Amino acid sequence: MKAVVQRSKQASVTVGGNVTGSIDSGLVVLLGVTHDDTETDAAYLAGKIANLRIFEDENDKMNLSVKDANGSILSISQFTLYGDCRKGRRPNFMKAAKPDEANVLYEKFNAFLQDEDLNVQTGVFGAMMDVQLTNDGPVTLIIDSKE
Repeated sequence: MKAVVQRSKQASVTVGGNVTGSIDSGLVVLLGVTHDDTETDAAYLAGKIANLRIFEDENDKMNLSVKDANGSILSISQFTLYGDCRKGRRPNFMKAAKPDEANVLYEKFNAFLQDEDLNVQTGVFGAMMDVQLTNDGPVTLIIDSKE
């Protein structure tokens, strides 16, 4: 399981002209699921993301987690994180999990974040989404449950 985590000042996701998720300060998480991912991967990533110390404290040091900063999470499913661009000009998405399997783990991931007492907003799994955010810093990290 792979996540791109972006610290943001505000973010929203729109599907078909309707806002399905919106946050103020917090994290935007783009989550990709591959074939051999399990609930253990979802729990690991959720715990890691919820407790990453990437928000500034009163001394402008990155010492606070999204929980400490009273931030929220905007979680977006993103199968293209498993796009293989090494050959040709069109990405190969064979490493991405099948949609029904990926959706189950995406929902588990979101539930694990909620278990961390976080406000979690989401897009719509499998839909074409417009995501807007103001990246704060910018701070962007890539986390892989297998590494």
